[in-house]
This record gives sequence, structure tokens and C-alpha cells, in this order.
Amino acid sequence: QVQLVESGGGLVQAGDSLRLSCAASGRTFSVYAVAWFRQAPGKEREFVAARRWNSVGIYYANSVKGRFTISRDNAKNTVYLQMNTLKPEDTAVYYCAASIATMSKYDYWGQGTQVTVSS
Repeated sequence: QVQLVESGGGLVQAGDSLRLSCAASGRTFSVYAVAWFRQAPGKEREFVAARRWNSVGIYYANSVKGRFTISRDNAKNTVYLQMNTLKPEDTAVYYCAASIATMSKYDYWGQGTQVTVSS
């Protein structure tokens, strides 16, 4: 099992920055990839960014490319999502997810953290 705990959400204004954290624990040696997803009210959950746990390979949704950065602190087993130039349409609950085998299906999920961007 892998446990994921997100933090760092909050209320910010358009144009501000925010950094989300996802602390992983448990069988982290089995993790192949980590990702961030988000779900806005009334909308389906959508992919935001992903990276392989122990090798290169980073991917972003077009809507956040150039504004968001996914990174990892190996020593802390923590994944970050740096969000810059936030827009009201970035408002959503952000979820961290981990996969043990592929970047297209995620096996473990965090509880989510709310990000609200006011205009």
C-alpha cells in the first residue's frame, strides 16, 4: 500500500502562485509514476501533470503547460506541484495519485486539497 497526503491548497487571487505538496509513505519503492489531477464543481476529474518516480518523463495538460511544474524531493518522498499565474479556471480540488505499473492508470489516491482562485 502507498499512502498519499496532499497539502498546500488555499484561496488566492488570479495571477498568484501556490505550491501543493504530496507526501508519500508506505511501499514507495513500488511506485512507478505520480500525478496530479483536479476536479472542478460539476466537471469530471482531469489530468494535470505526471512524472515517473525514478526516471525521466514529465507530462502536462495543455491547459497548465508553462504555468505548472511537477517535481519530486527524493529525500522526503514528496511530490510538488508549483502553480504560477493562477487563473479562476484553475479552481478545483487537486488530487495526488500514484501508479505501480503505468502512467495511464493510477492505483492510489490522496484525499484532495482545495484550490480556489478568485478573479
